[in-house]
Parts: sequence; C-alpha cells; structure tokens
Amino acid sequence: MEQLCNISVVREVMERHNFRFSKALGQNFLINPSVCPRIAEDGVRDSEYGAIEIGTGVGVLTNELAKRAKKVVAIEIDERLLPILDETLAEYDNVEIIHADVLKVDLNRLIRERLEGMDVCVCANLPYYITSPVIMALLEQRLPIRSVTVMVQKEAAQRLCAQVGTRDCGAVTFAVRYYSEPKQLFAVSRGSFMPAPNVDSAVIRLEVRERTDLDVRDERFLFRVVKAAFSQRRKTLANPVSSILGLSKQRIGEVLQELGIKSTVRAEEMKFEEWILLANRLFEEKGHE
Repeated sequence: MEQLCNISVVREVMERHNFRFSKALGQNFLINPSVCPRIAEDGVRDSEYGAIEIGTGVGVLTNELAKRAKKVVAIEIDERLLPILDETLAEYDNVEIIHADVLKVDLNRLIRERLEGMDVCVCANLPYYITSPVIMALLEQRLPIRSVTVMVQKEAAQRLCAQVGTRDCGAVTFAVRYYSEPKQLFAVSRGSFMPAPNVDSAVIRLEVRERTDLDVRDERFLFRVVKAAFSQRRKTLANPVSSILGLSKQRIGEVLQELGIKSTVRAEEMKFEEWILLANRLFEEKGHE
C-alpha cells in the first residue's frame, strides 16, 4: 500500500479500524517518507536476505523491507494492528506477521524455521522503553544475524555507540562493543512521527561479530563485574565490585595497580581491554579462594 507516510492516509486507515495510539506501548508511527527506505537499504544488502522487523506500526518499514528482502518476518505485540497490516501489506506474499512479544520469542528457532539458508538482518523502530532489553536480547542470544539497524532515542544512540572509556559509556555500551561494531547512521527529528515524541531519534547499525576473538576466561563473570561497576558509576570501581565479589576494596585496588590501572579509577574511565584484563584477573582471584 502506497502513501503510508501520508498523515491523511494513515489517519483514515486508523479510523476505519477504530485504532488509537497506546502510550503504554510507546507507539509513535513514522510519517517521514525518507527514513524507512534508508533503514531498509542499510539492513537488506541483497534480494536473498531475510529480514526480521520488531514492531510494525501500520507497516511503513515492513513495506520497504518487503520490496528488498526475500522474506520478512515481522513481530508485532499489538493485536489491534493485525487487521490494519492485512490491508496495508496485502500486495506482498513474502511477509509473515507474528503476533508476539519479541522478548518472549525463541528467535533462534524462528530463524531456523522461517529464514533458513538466508543472511538475516534485524530492523526496527524501537519504542524507547524497551530499547536496551531488545538490543541485549538480540546480541546475547548470539543469533545467526548479520546486522541490527534500529531507530532509537538520540541519547540512547549516543550511549550505545559511545567509545568504552568515555563519559557516555555504560554497561550496555560495553556489551554492545563486545558483541558488535556499532555506528550512528543518521538523525531523525521528532517531527518525523505521529504523534510527535518529546525527543529526537537516531538510526544506528550494529554489525554483529560472528565470534568474539578475545581472551575472556568467563563471559558471565566479565559482565557481572562490568554491571556492578556501572551500578555505582560515581564511586571508584573498587567499591561496588568488592561488594559483589566478596573481595576487599584494598585487594581490588592492588589488582588494578598490578595491571597498570590507577586504584581510584571509575567505571567510565576503563578502556575496553582493561575490563578484560581486570575480569580475568579477578576470576583467578576468586578461583584461588
């Protein structure tokens, strides 16, 4: 269905189906016609690709993905949108809509059963309130996907794509860098949506690593240390880490100094490689207890 970015067309479709926006689901539908083609072009690299979309709205991005991909599997949590999508995507036979909460879907199984043999990308206009949970779910499951191209709140984009060791860095920043190569692509103004949110957005791309060639002793322990340190980011790293590991602040300070890191370092000052070194060393310390 053409003109899905036309406000009058969208309103007419919504009124016909008695649809009202849900604040609880963070629904802001794109009406800027230039955005979704750019997202789809970035994600779908050739016509043999399979695409997973998270959250369809009225099908603006779904439409662009369907033009380019071999198959599109779109996951939509709002049952009220299903009859609208039947109408707006009627011309495509390569689109499958799944009514589900993406955080409860077995995505490995979905890819295996519906997109077998295809290079797979994920594309989405993510509601702000589930940005981090969805991105981490996609990365932590080590799905057989090539990339994740998503629109998120501008501040979230800056945080997700920040360099480790800078003020914008957080635990999620580290995790994103661990599993992927992130890049900010372009900004999207708040006026590109209906209804308009109170903040601007940005589109980012995560190029997913096929494997992580890092000398990590224990991944779960590494992320435990990182999350603990950022949970009290204004304090020196030794304080929160000592609490969760049961090691004294003095001993953690000594380990930091042995690694060439100042004992008063804060989480946001730590470089990526330093986190690996610290976690490996603390893992050994715990193993010797």
